[in-house]
Amino acid sequence: MNHLTQLLGIELPIIQGGMGNISNAKLSAAVSNAGGLGTMGVGTMTPEKVEKMILEIVELTNKPFAINLPINVNPHIKEMVSLIIKHKVPIVSLSAGNPAPLIPIFHDHDIKVMVVTGSVKHAKKAEMAGADIIVAEGFEAAGINSPFESTTMTLIPQIVDAVKIPVVAAGGIADGRGLLAAMALGAQGVQMGTRFVATKDAPFSQNYKKKILNANDHQTIILGRSKGQVRRVLDGEYSSALLKNEENYSLPEYIDATSEKHHLIGAIEGNEKDGFMNSGQIAGMIHDEPTVCQLLEQMMSDCRKTLKNIESRLNI
Repeated sequence: MNHLTQLLGIELPIIQGGMGNISNAKLSAAVSNAGGLGTMGVGTMTPEKVEKMILEIVELTNKPFAINLPINVNPHIKEMVSLIIKHKVPIVSLSAGNPAPLIPIFHDHDIKVMVVTGSVKHAKKAEMAGADIIVAEGFEAAGINSPFESTTMTLIPQIVDAVKIPVVAAGGIADGRGLLAAMALGAQGVQMGTRFVATKDAPFSQNYKKKILNANDHQTIILGRSKGQVRRVLDGEYSSALLKNEENYSLPEYIDATSEKHHLIGAIEGNEKDGFMNSGQIAGMIHDEPTVCQLLEQMMSDCRKTLKNIESRLNI
């Protein structure tokens, strides 16, 4: 165990990323039951739907889990805060907005707070505001991303050097080698999203999973640079058309075209003509669909084996 796992009450230093409106209790419970930290993102969901998910995950696991709140994305933040407190959710992950006003509210109810950021400046501000953990997300990651475009390899050591609280590495991680590399950079754990999509426990479209399993090293594209709405997705019919015509959209039109409605159409329905599928660059090295339990066991085993191999190469 390290400081991160002790703080969160989990066995393995592996966290599931919030997945917006495609979040579900089944996958998150599987991650928690396997020893990691399952996380359900609220996206733009209603309080009624989120409460239903919370009640469902409580039925599926007695292990810690988290709720991810994208502050500037969900229109029901006050209601979400009340739900988290009401149901005694042990951990909250804050992203896409200023976490400072919310941190003391959660701390008053003994709720641990993780803050997702893509810059050293914002990590330091989050620590000053009282965050318990920083999730430092590199530009390799899936979905809505930081406009700073710092990669995981460069971002993690800089944030580790800048703050005293535990740091979790996110973006471009899918196996034990990535876990070990993140720890070598100073992180105490990792957060993954795309890797968990391609598992048997994930109730997503098989077309979505196949796109990840068959992806090569340049299968993702960046949408929204011209609109200040940066998002990494799989290259597909709908997403490539969006990229091609991006500058012809007004901002409201573009926001609608990249809304969670189209995310659901792509990821849940598997419809590439009318929706998109989020994915990190790591998709190019994902070629199997294990259970979550198998994945986490393999990651830990490979992490330890890789460490021994490195020691032998260095003649330690």
